[in-house]
Order: sequence, then C-alpha cells, then structure tokens
Amino acid sequence: MKKIVFVVEKTLDGFSAYALDDDISVGTSANSMSELKQNIVDAYNSYAEMEGVEDVSLHDIKIQLDIPQLFKFYNEINASALGSRIGMDKTLISQYVNGHKVPGKKQVEKIIAGIRQLGDELSSLELA
Repeated sequence: MKKIVFVVEKTLDGFSAYALDDDISVGTSANSMSELKQNIVDAYNSYAEMEGVEDVSLHDIKIQLDIPQLFKFYNEINASALGSRIGMDKTLISQYVNGHKVPGKKQVEKIIAGIRQLGDELSSLELA
C-alpha cells in the first residue's frame, strides 16, 4: 500500500493535519505530535470504514512538514547554526525558515540530511 501523506502544521495550541490527497477528506488536530499521529490513524480509519476502503496503521502514514513548519515545531534547532554546518548561507536559510523563499528539492534534501546527521551524532554521544 502506498503511504498516505498528511501535511502537519503547528497551531497556537498544538498541531493540525490534513490528507494531502484531495480525494481523501480527512483532517484532525492534537496537542502533541504523538497524539496527532494516533488521531490521524483514527480519523483515517473512520473515513475508511465509511468509504469501504482498507484501514491503515501508523506505518502507512507519512507526516510531511514544510521547512517553516519544521523549524517552528523543532524550535530547538538553530537555523543559522544548521546553515553554517551544512554550508548554506544564513540569510538564505533564514528566508526559507520565515517562508520568504521556498527551497527546491535539493535544498530541502540538504537541510534534512544536515538535521539527520546532527541527530545521528547526538544519539551516539555518551555524557559523563
């Protein structure tokens, strides 16, 4: 089964999500990302029951954030420092983060690769 893409946005009091496919009328909200993931599955499965289509699990769902939403949700990530780390001009990454420019696919991949590399480094640390 092809993964069902849900676009997630940060709201004032939590998160909202909606199916990217216009033919799937499913949306939900929650206070946390883990709660939102479960709500997405529940909302989709209610839709699936009404439409007579197959239920899904969390494995069948793909969460999609745009660059501004990513940095709003994970505000612990300093965009300027990440830009320096991945060799991206801090003005350019700031424009992406603030929604003034939309990054191309290669730029998004570069940003995500930098975040994943940082995550890998952090997860391998042992602190004394």
